Amino acid sequence: MLLFSAAPGPEPGLETLTARMAQGDRTALGELYRRAKGAVYALALSYMKSHSDAEDITQNVFLRAWEQAAQFSGQGKALNWLLAITRNLCRMELRRKQQQRQLPLGEEHLELPAPEAPVSPEDREVLQALLQRLEPQERQIVVLHAVAGLKHREVAQLLEMPLSTVLSKYSRSLKKLKKSLEGDEAL
Repeated sequence: MLLFSAAPGPEPGLETLTARMAQGDRTALGELYRRAKGAVYALALSYMKSHSDAEDITQNVFLRAWEQAAQFSGQGKALNWLLAITRNLCRMELRRKQQQRQLPLGEEHLELPAPEAPVSPEDREVLQALLQRLEPQERQIVVLHAVAGLKHREVAQLLEMPLSTVLSKYSRSLKKLKKSLEGDEAL
């Protein structure tokens, strides 16, 4: 008879996982992916406006993180490092697409994450329509805060904007969304 069971220890921080990756620990990469993929995907989606492009960027971010784990100094937060990689890969991809002019980067490419969201297809369509009513920067702030779960100051750092601007745009965006939901504007 077992009188007690050993409780699992606390999960290692993202910085610890990154250090383990630098030493070749593939399980650390899997754990880092499991814990940070939502934030990375949300940021990629806010830039790319396409579910498939955001998924590709997300995979590339973790490949790049694996390759460059030894270069992570541990001075900052690992999530910020991953999000900086995400932002850089998105910008590079957008520049590449603009140069090749393969795809217009219009609003019709906006998609919400499907796999993990407990949202019905009908609700997803309504959310997409509502989000398309926002300015691109407002939409990006809402997605990063509400979907990715980043704090407002993290969004401000990521988008290189003053915190007060992020807060006011987020508040204004929520008011626009509420007004649209209440039926003041037809969808």
